[in-house]
Amino acid sequence: MSNEIQDNGWRFAQCFGEKGDLEEINEADIISAVEFDETGDYLATGDKGGRVVLFERNDTKKKCEYKFYTEFQSHEPEFDYLKSLEIEEKINKIRWCKRQNAAHFLLSTNDKTIKLWKVFEKSIKVVSENNLSDGMQKPTSFTKESLKLPTLIHHDTIITAVPRKIYQNAHTYHINSISVNSDGESYLSADDLRINLWNLEISNQSFNILDIKPVNMEELTEVITAVEFHPTHCNTFLYSSSKGTIKIGDMRAAALCDQHAKVYGEDDDSTNKTFFSEIISSISDVKFSPNGRHIISRDYLTLKIWDVNMESKPVQTILIHDLRNKLCDLYESDSIFDKFECTMDGTGLGSYSNYFHVYNHETENDIVLQADKSVFQTKYTGSVKNKGLECQVSPQKREELYYNINSLDYNKKILQASWHPKENIVALAATNNLFLFQKV
Repeated sequence: MSNEIQDNGWRFAQCFGEKGDLEEINEADIISAVEFDETGDYLATGDKGGRVVLFERNDTKKKCEYKFYTEFQSHEPEFDYLKSLEIEEKINKIRWCKRQNAAHFLLSTNDKTIKLWKVFEKSIKVVSENNLSDGMQKPTSFTKESLKLPTLIHHDTIITAVPRKIYQNAHTYHINSISVNSDGESYLSADDLRINLWNLEISNQSFNILDIKPVNMEELTEVITAVEFHPTHCNTFLYSSSKGTIKIGDMRAAALCDQHAKVYGEDDDSTNKTFFSEIISSISDVKFSPNGRHIISRDYLTLKIWDVNMESKPVQTILIHDLRNKLCDLYESDSIFDKFECTMDGTGLGSYSNYFHVYNHETENDIVLQADKSVFQTKYTGSVKNKGLECQVSPQKREELYYNINSLDYNKKILQASWHPKENIVALAATNNLFLFQKV
């Protein structure tokens, strides 16, 4: 994990998206996936309308600034007539593939279908000359001077996206995560009960490497919630479950990884167990650190940092928001089922009221940022874009977040986020807006 994260100096850098009240926001415009590529020069977002929008870093600016690159419709709504089931176009995950040439390749998935997209610049050429005169009359005889051959000249350059591969019919349940292997040739896809291994070049066949579906579905006790490949070891992957455990599988040991190599989890405290215990302990996101030395896992209330060599307990448990006294209300409103992501290289954690925590695991200092246009616009006049405004929440306000939970707005939440792979820049999705924050 990054040692460069300071305990101050975070600034709001940029925002994309239209402002509007929550009631006025179009459901299709709500961002559901955010992902930097491996260079950090490109940023992708997916929304509930099935669209993917790409942003490119503006090299002409000294500060952190991204500009619109291209947009394309990745998925369309479908209907499964055999099961009488509507399949949403919502983009669940986006993952970039390693760049091999001038084109970009990325994977996007909804609940059932994964697509490999190629995004590239295409030159548009037009005919500049032909063998007809201005009067559109053909010459009576052709000579070397009168003969004009058609000539193509460059007219414009457009950015286009084409689906190179479509991977489908391999998941019975909703796909919750995908992860590209470090070898650049394969990737994993996971639903509630199965994990499949794909070759990027083969779309009509996948290998099932994990299946936890019981013979009798009434005996089902847990589901898979997330999967990720090791950052450097192409044979190793981890997956998390609704029981709050993390398991590591090794594909060298067996074709079917139902016998895990390692399992990380804490013993249940039966004395404090409640109706909500299993819900809030379910892991919504899990990630390796860039060097593979640590694992971070996010559940509803906390983030846990695990040492890969210590399975019995996490080395740190970070309380993001203490909502234990509000669980009944959160259950009634379905907010308790919100699935928050976590980010690396810096430890970033989303919360309600569009708050985002940047946690320094060495100093244990917690910086709270707020991704909300209305906050900036009440303090400053004019556009919020590129103002370089201070965005950190004061220590007094931060204390209030933990003790006065009634002040939180549960309709505003940071569920998706992505950390720049090389700099202290974080991209946050807040409903239909994309916020960029930078440490200066």
